[in-house]
Amino acid sequence: MIKNIAAISFSPTGSTRDLVNKAAETLAGRLKLPLSYDSFTLPKNQKKVRRFTEETLVVFGMPTYAGRVPNKALPFLKTLFVGGGAPAVALVTFGNRSYDSSLTELKEELTAAGFRVFAAGAFARPHAFANIGREHPTKEDSNLLETLLGVAEVKIGQEDFASITIKDGAPVGPYYIPLGEDGEPAKFLKAKPLTDFAKCDHCGKCAALCPMGAISKDNTDEVPGTCIKCQACIVYCHRHAKFFHDDRFLSHKAMLEKNYVKTARSEIFYR
Repeated sequence: MIKNIAAISFSPTGSTRDLVNKAAETLAGRLKLPLSYDSFTLPKNQKKVRRFTEETLVVFGMPTYAGRVPNKALPFLKTLFVGGGAPAVALVTFGNRSYDSSLTELKEELTAAGFRVFAAGAFARPHAFANIGREHPTKEDSNLLETLLGVAEVKIGQEDFASITIKDGAPVGPYYIPLGEDGEPAKFLKAKPLTDFAKCDHCGKCAALCPMGAISKDNTDEVPGTCIKCQACIVYCHRHAKFFHDDRFLSHKAMLEKNYVKTARSEIFYR
């Protein structure tokens, strides 16, 4: 019997967190169950192992990067969570292009960790750096989420947590290769955010909110660590002092804004 609900997310810019929290809060309210919030977005929360039992319903969410679960966050997904038979709702967000294999990968990883994924959804949201998908969440997105939560509520009441199939059981595919305006691969793996010195007040927020701990806390102009282009430093900078100036990165951004203007559709999966 479910006795509590846990909302868990990896969400550098907040979109996935907001989706997960809304879903978990809705279910907690309807089922009159206590709710806890957890995040493994920041380095300080990427060490403790979380263990669950069949008495906890877990709403678990991650963003889509290159059509997959963020590869640098995958080790956390693999090592920080022990499902213990806990039923789970798996959610991913994607930036109006495609979620490709991210939801399948998340479902498979959660299953391998001992969770029972009985409902899942991929929800379109504004892109993290390209100016596309700003209309999300749309009314259709909201209606799909409501449908998914309605199904989940019924399943919970019936204690029916049978495993679901996503995209007809298609296996996890390769990572999406970012393209530039010329249609060629845009290789910006080593691109890192720069600082507008005229705007930066060295508050340190960018370093504090970097999921990879890549930005130096002693000198926030320096990025000695691995940057995953998540845009957290840009989104949360109150002075708008962080930016990317890598030509290949900007070419990919322009390509997305040219080719993915059409409103993407969210999808949900259940039995």
